[in-house]
This record gives sequence, C-alpha cells and structure tokens, in this order.
Amino acid sequence: MRVFARRLLALGLLIALGWFGWLYYQIHRVAEQDEVRPSDAIAVFGAAQYSGRPSPVLHARLDHAIDLFHEQVAPLIVTLGGGGIEDSGHTEGAVGRDYLLQRGIPYDRIIAETESVNTEQQVRSLAFIAHQRHLNTMVVVSDGTHLFRIRKLCEDAGLIVYTSPRPPLGHIDDVDLTMRYVHEMLSYTAMRLHLKLDWMRE
Repeated sequence: MRVFARRLLALGLLIALGWFGWLYYQIHRVAEQDEVRPSDAIAVFGAAQYSGRPSPVLHARLDHAIDLFHEQVAPLIVTLGGGGIEDSGHTEGAVGRDYLLQRGIPYDRIIAETESVNTEQQVRSLAFIAHQRHLNTMVVVSDGTHLFRIRKLCEDAGLIVYTSPRPPLGHIDDVDLTMRYVHEMLSYTAMRLHLKLDWMRE
C-alpha cells in the first residue's frame, strides 16, 4: 500500500507539473503578442482607482485604449469595473470613462460598466453589452499576464476577442512577475475546477 500510495503521489505531481507548465507557456505566449486589428469596440478591463483617479495600472490600460482609438482600431471604448464600500461611490468603469473624457474621447464613444467586481463578472457584463450593441468583435486591453484568462472567459461567453497588452510600467522585478504568473495560473485552475475563491477571480 505504501508503494502504491507513493506511485500515486508521484503520478499526481507529474500531472500537476505538466498542467502548470502548459499553463505558464499559454499565459506567457498570450502576454507577449499583440493581436490588435480593426474591431467593433475596445474593452478596458478594470484595475484599482484611488478616490476617483486611476491607479498607474488602470492609467496605462486606458492610455493604451486611447492610442488604439486614435489609430481607428474601433469606434467605441468600453470601460469595465465596479467598486466596493471602501471606494466611496467611485467605480473603475466610471473613473475610466471620466479619464477618457478628459483626454478628448467623445462621450458617445464610451460605454461605462460599473457593477462588476471581478474578471468573470466583467466578461459577463461585456457579453451583455456586446449583445445589446451588436458588437461582433472586440479588442480586450489589460495586463499581459491577465489576458489568457480573459480570452478563455470571453470564448466561453461566445465573444470574439483579440488581446492587446498594455505597455509595461517601469521595471518589473522577478518576484513580482513570478507572483503575477502564479496568481493567474491558480486563478485559471480554480476557474476550470469551478472553485469559488473570490481572491483568485480578480
């Protein structure tokens, strides 16, 4: 029994190593490529905001969307993300909208979604907006490591999306980059196993 248990454990470890190795490769591959092409809309996934001002990460995502808009990649920009009790009424989607308006994007070219609190909810909201507005294709903007999970969720929701990572912000040390990959690998695994772990669904 001990020999059987050891072999079973070894097999389980090999399967886990294979899974996470494949997953790391997929996340890295999507993070390194820009699929941008003419589409019906640009969707900016939410990130933290501070008292009505976008965090550096959200700032970079929005600036990237503005560049794509001016390159006439798409005629609409969708900003995604709600807020919590600690946000004093501010939401990521509304902060993103206000930032775009300040940068000269016309009001009628912006759709702000302000209810979702994690990536899965943002994708569901995006699918609803796409259905309402008859948006067939979209460019999705977020951090590079985030885009593999976003794309898979969008595919599950029946959306046709092209990923476009925001530019990097300064130097990212190895520890921070490793933590981003670990977070995404665990989040994607939890999603596929239908585990309700809110901290992994952001």
